[in-house]
Amino acid sequence: MSAKTFLDTNVLVYLFDNDEQVKQECAREIFDDAEPGELVLSTQVLSEFYVTVTRKLAQPLEPALAAEAVDWFGLLNVISTDTALVKSAIQVSRVSHISYWDGLVVAAATRAGCQCLLTEDLNDGQRFGSVQIENPFRDPV
Repeated sequence: MSAKTFLDTNVLVYLFDNDEQVKQECAREIFDDAEPGELVLSTQVLSEFYVTVTRKLAQPLEPALAAEAVDWFGLLNVISTDTALVKSAIQVSRVSHISYWDGLVVAAATRAGCQCLLTEDLNDGQRFGSVQIENPFRDPV
């Protein structure tokens, strides 16, 4: 990686999901290979991460540990959700026929000037303006 890269929630979650060893290793590589300032996320992603790792994993994290992880992720470039971003997300969602929540991720990636959005929730290779979707967990076969 060398361009600004937006991380969706699932990339962060897999760092802590011991039931998904292959995806966990892939998520670790994303962080290990990143240059300073390259990784971007949003307040939405931080919120979704906390809820997912404390409530939805087979082996949930203790809330205090999840809060520490949020603090650590908060050191990255974080795009805040504001009214303008919500309106942009609505537009992306309506035009692209994706969920509002996915539209909010795409709108945040666009605002940050990211060329790549790492997620398994949208179609690998799909483009939204200047942002290209990449599924880092796709089966290489």
